[in-house]
Amino acid sequence: MKRMSSLLSALCLAVLPLLVATPAQAEPKTTLTIGLIPSEDSQAMVESSKQVLESLHQQTGLTIKPFVATDYNGVIEALRSGKLDVAYLGPFSYALANQVADAEAFAVAVTKKNNSSAYHSLIIVRKESDISSLAQLKGHTFAFVDPSSTSGHLFPKAALQKAGYDTDKLFSRTVFSGSHDASILAVANKKVDAAAVADRILASAIARGIVKQDDFKVVWTSSPIPESPMVWRKDLDPATKEKLSKAFANIKDLPWGDQGMLAGFQPTNDAAYDIIRETAKVLDLDLRKMK
Repeated sequence: MKRMSSLLSALCLAVLPLLVATPAQAEPKTTLTIGLIPSEDSQAMVESSKQVLESLHQQTGLTIKPFVATDYNGVIEALRSGKLDVAYLGPFSYALANQVADAEAFAVAVTKKNNSSAYHSLIIVRKESDISSLAQLKGHTFAFVDPSSTSGHLFPKAALQKAGYDTDKLFSRTVFSGSHDASILAVANKKVDAAAVADRILASAIARGIVKQDDFKVVWTSSPIPESPMVWRKDLDPATKEKLSKAFANIKDLPWGDQGMLAGFQPTNDAAYDIIRETAKVLDLDLRKMK
């Protein structure tokens, strides 16, 4: 009887691990879809990101498919629905994607231009404009980029509010252009009197010959803004995350989107974007309603 009991005990111990459910692990990917924010027109954004995407392919062996939405929320929605694995997002867009699409920042670019992982928002006007201060924007037409754009809407709006201005009443007309390039051209072509844009995207437009530096003057510059992060869906499989982390760490001396030539990518995390959430509080923003 004792021997039979021992055999039963041994059999139970052998079978027990098979009965315990193990969580399903995401399969390593063979194709990676990467979303790019629409800071330039779609073709220009893909073209200026091509070498980085090719480096990712060579290092990871993954097929890389770029995707450029018509606006920031298009990228966020594609992340949320699982159509994107990785995305390049603006800081406020990332804070929103972290809430609604379970996205997580993991890398941020450092450019050779300023050897920094931060940038600035500018308010620009035409060189010949009589506008030279925030107060003189009153009664003029103005272009923001996108409701979710950090440098093209939210940081300048917060600065105007801190200075005591109601942006709903300050301007005679306000438009959302959809991209920084479109806002720059709207000022250059006298479609609006002023616009909020990222400093590095203005510099890129000048370098590409789209506009001339002498076409504009800057009437306001923000404090440093943490640079746009690379993000992945948290449920991306660990093996693919490890491949991507190593690959981005090895990328340097290549052009990257609107940021120009890269010094490299450095690791980042969600906490680096707490300043964005603090600015949202200044604006009394519910990030989930930024649609």
